[in-house]
Amino acid sequence: MKLKRFLLRYYPPGIILEYEKGGELRTKSIDLLDLSTETNPDQLVAEVRLSEPLITESRADQVKQLILRLQQKQGQQDNHSFCLFKALQAHILPLTNVAFNKSGSSFITGSYDRTCRVWDTSSGTELHMLEGHRNVVYAIAFNNPYGDKIATGSFDKTCKLWSAETGKCFHTFRGHMAEIVCLAFNPQSTLVATGSMDTTAKLWDVETGVEVATLTGHTAEVISLSFNTLGSQLVTGSFDHTVSIWDVASGRRLHTLMGHRGEITNVQFNWDCSLIITGSMDKTCKLWEAVGAKCVATLVGHKEEVLDVCFDLTGQLIATASADGTARVYSAATHQCLAKLEGHKGEISKICFSPQGSRVLTASSDKTARLWDAQSGVCLQALEGHKDEIFSSAFNYEGDIIITGSKDNTCRIWC
Repeated sequence: MKLKRFLLRYYPPGIILEYEKGGELRTKSIDLLDLSTETNPDQLVAEVRLSEPLITESRADQVKQLILRLQQKQGQQDNHSFCLFKALQAHILPLTNVAFNKSGSSFITGSYDRTCRVWDTSSGTELHMLEGHRNVVYAIAFNNPYGDKIATGSFDKTCKLWSAETGKCFHTFRGHMAEIVCLAFNPQSTLVATGSMDTTAKLWDVETGVEVATLTGHTAEVISLSFNTLGSQLVTGSFDHTVSIWDVASGRRLHTLMGHRGEITNVQFNWDCSLIITGSMDKTCKLWEAVGAKCVATLVGHKEEVLDVCFDLTGQLIATASADGTARVYSAATHQCLAKLEGHKGEISKICFSPQGSRVLTASSDKTARLWDAQSGVCLQALEGHKDEIFSSAFNYEGDIIITGSKDNTCRIWC
């Protein structure tokens, strides 16, 4: 094995090693999820060298410089204030979802008007209209980090794969017997997973367009799914109150997570693949060990259904959004509630952390999105101007641009 070069990853902090093995170029990542500005870089370099044989003594100083750059990035104050850059009359019917590509240079919007549109972020101009679905385009995604393909899942029971560059349709994935409501690319961008109201999830080959596996076992709608960071496992959440963990290579169900007393609303792995968070209509979230499939904590406090849950990029924080109009931030380690985010006047349907993990973004039926301090729970800013409820919101990779998608048929770019 010969080390070729280092690549820096800011969010979550890490160093990517590009190396040659048997004539092939490969990559592996050194995750530095616990890195802070207080971390001793020399000590960390010594720890990294113990666990990674590619880091020889001659490379130690290079690694230290990279760690210092990561710490410098962490030390930058995240006090960006957002202003409306553009309001786009994006669709002729309400929007369902919005999503950025990895760099944030473009984003996509799905709609009840049966289209998905691709937009240039810096100018707000429409690049492509992806037409062909015969019903609502509900689930959308870029194949990040590559960003050259887009998947759209529709109420017409099909999923389509598109070129992000040209807008050409590569494949139409047919096989589901009911609406497709969730989808995801695996991290390698070789597979698309789709979840449907027909109680199944399916895996599709990106290259050939062929169905690779049907994941059967749920007894009600599959409403949410998520690959782990390695792409080796997929987690699905269903209206049957259960969550399933699947082995991607074989399509076999490894575990069923039982304990929720209501429909599952969202499921997600943390970055290091050790934990799974689930949200439910039973007003709780549960934290599970991915390997043993054991419930390690039930996060309570919300008075109504939990509509969305997520980890921050390091996997150290959890955010929950509820129909009770509040959101909460919990510690993934201690399971304590660190902050209550109170101020919305309607249910919160979407929540996410900024890439830095210092802020939380919420989208609500009260026609506003809000930005919160993740530690104190203080509302830093209300993004106002939409004329109807906001269904979807997202940060770009650097955390300095936000998009919001609304029932008012528009999306707004904030920067």
